[in-house]
Amino acid sequence: MFAVWLSGIEDRPERSGEICVAEIFGDAVREGFADVRMGVHQFRDPALDEEFSTLPLPIDVSALHTYGVDWRPGSLTFSVDSEVVRRIEQAPTYPVQLMLGVFDVPAKAEAGGDVPVPELVVSHVRGRPLA
Repeated sequence: MFAVWLSGIEDRPERSGEICVAEIFGDAVREGFADVRMGVHQFRDPALDEEFSTLPLPIDVSALHTYGVDWRPGSLTFSVDSEVVRRIEQAPTYPVQLMLGVFDVPAKAEAGGDVPVPELVVSHVRGRPLA
């Protein structure tokens, strides 16, 4: 699984919400498409509602892509390769930390076969302050 998310810094329990920019499991990839999970996880933030879903997108995950979120007060706009794919009318109101990860899930691997070693290539990360 590959994932990029913005997670609340949890200096107080309620500042724990998460913006999942993109999450893709290996078994969610098929010819010409990938199921990309994105949205908001509430965790212990009472101001957020859980709003998380999976979108089948026509992308080849072996190629480079740009996953993004435009985070404004009260809204999140998610994009893949500069194309808007989802909007949510809520957003955390506190600092977050950027997290990137690639995870090996051995339980999902095919029995008896060679399991490829996961790799995550990041060409750049860009952020910009609100104007």
